[in-house]
Amino acid sequence: MALTPDFDVMKALADFKVPGMPDVEALAAAQRKNLEALSAANRIALEGAQAVARRHMEILQQSASELTEAFKSFGSQEAPQAKAARQAELLKSGYEKAVSNMKEIADLIQKSNAEALGLLNTRFTEALDEVKTIVNKPGT
Repeated sequence: MALTPDFDVMKALADFKVPGMPDVEALAAAQRKNLEALSAANRIALEGAQAVARRHMEILQQSASELTEAFKSFGSQEAPQAKAARQAELLKSGYEKAVSNMKEIADLIQKSNAEALGLLNTRFTEALDEVKTIVNKPGT
């Protein structure tokens, strides 16, 4: 058995029969499915992180724009009580918007995590069923 560039390890293992050894092809197929599921879960997590980053940037740009407008309005000639009331209203609305934005970001993260974890949980269940099938296969 020479190790050449076209040597197929999986074929060599499949040809190598040992009593009690599980089906190597089935194990290799299960492992490929595991890697595919992990890759898909990583892709979902990455897409989720990118969506969070995009939305965070949008929020920052919107906040900067609103802050600029708020500072411009402070230069107006109005009574101190009216300015104080407007400042209090700006603080209140700013706080409410910040809480809303944090909830939105948290929801995006939770959705992405749930989707990735769901994919992995499904694959884990399938993998356990495959292992049972391989172990219970006649001749192993």
